[in-house]
Amino acid sequence: MTRKKVKLAFITNDSARKATFKKRKKGLMKKVSELSTLCGIDACAIIYSPYDNSPEVWPNTMGAQRVLAEFKRMPEMEQSKKMMNQESFLRQRIAKANEQLKKQSKENREKEMTEIMYQGLTGKGLQHLNLGDLNDLGWVIDQNLKEIYKRIEAVKKGASTSSSAAAAKSHAVVAPPVEQEPAVVELGLDGMQRTQAEWVTDWMNSNTSDQQIGAEWFTDWMNSNTSDQQIDFGHGDEMILPNYNDNHSANMWPNDFYP
Repeated sequence: MTRKKVKLAFITNDSARKATFKKRKKGLMKKVSELSTLCGIDACAIIYSPYDNSPEVWPNTMGAQRVLAEFKRMPEMEQSKKMMNQESFLRQRIAKANEQLKKQSKENREKEMTEIMYQGLTGKGLQHLNLGDLNDLGWVIDQNLKEIYKRIEAVKKGASTSSSAAAAKSHAVVAPPVEQEPAVVELGLDGMQRTQAEWVTDWMNSNTSDQQIGAEWFTDWMNSNTSDQQIDFGHGDEMILPNYNDNHSANMWPNDFYP
């Protein structure tokens, strides 16, 4: 659980102020000791209080005198460079409070003029405003207009970017799928290139026509031999064969390739 922030103000209650003094004095002495030990620096603390006749010195009187003597040997500009007494501390706090008050007053004035601006949009008159109020109101209106124009430009930029992307997407050229051409493997009967499937079809058609021609030739040959010759078989083991002459041989083998 975090400690509650203590309000820095004078404690009016005597007993509470005395108790707080003792507690903070002990803590201050502890911090000075830790600072000197951890950082290896020379430090001393001298605290006067209305509750004790003699001041409390850390680490001791001799150590404090040595640190003070070293401090006095420094130039006066260096001595007072970061020095702060009660008066300078109060002046610093007052200046800080004035800055905070000025900032808060500006914010309140902006809110007030913004409310008047919204009332003017509803139709309320501005006759009750003086010259200073009108100047402040004009400044608030200018700031709001700048913010509106900035948002409009951002919206236009976003819309143009999205429309450009959509146009580029719609006009994108999509290449058609590449159809793989079948490989040419042979030449057809007509001397043209053929694929494997076309060559097989052509070959089947050619074989069919050749088979029909061969069957017709065999039928004619059988008819011619049957009408011109008779094959007779004798009695017993004797078999009478036809006497083929050169003319018969020529009729039997119509192809010139065979003898």
